[in-house]
Amino acid sequence: MDDIQSYFSQECFASNSGMKLTEVSKGYAKAEMKIEKRHHNILGTVHGGAIFTLADMAFAAASNSYGTVAVAINADISFVKAAVEGTLYAEAKETSINPKISTYVVNITDDKGDIVAIFNGMTYRKKNKLDIPEK
Repeated sequence: MDDIQSYFSQECFASNSGMKLTEVSKGYAKAEMKIEKRHHNILGTVHGGAIFTLADMAFAAASNSYGTVAVAINADISFVKAAVEGTLYAEAKETSINPKISTYVVNITDDKGDIVAIFNGMTYRKKNKLDIPEK
């Protein structure tokens, strides 16, 4: 799983946005983001796009954790609590998998453990393997 975690640490958009993957296992992943001024919207709360990106990072790692390319075919998010400061955590859990389709729920929580958003994602599982560089 270290290979998968290292592979996804190269993901430019999320890492350039201050997000990092902290854990990966088969069908599971965790990511986190320390909230900074750049993550705020005009209202002073964390921008929905930043929350979605954090969830998507965990979703991508969990769905690709088997070493087979999985690409998103559907994703939605429900924002249930505003976040302003601290750290946000995204925990992706696989809810179903078959040879072509897999589904995931990602809970985004704050420092208190309160749910900030709930993300649902579905992937199409391709036949090719991830191109993970050898060490």
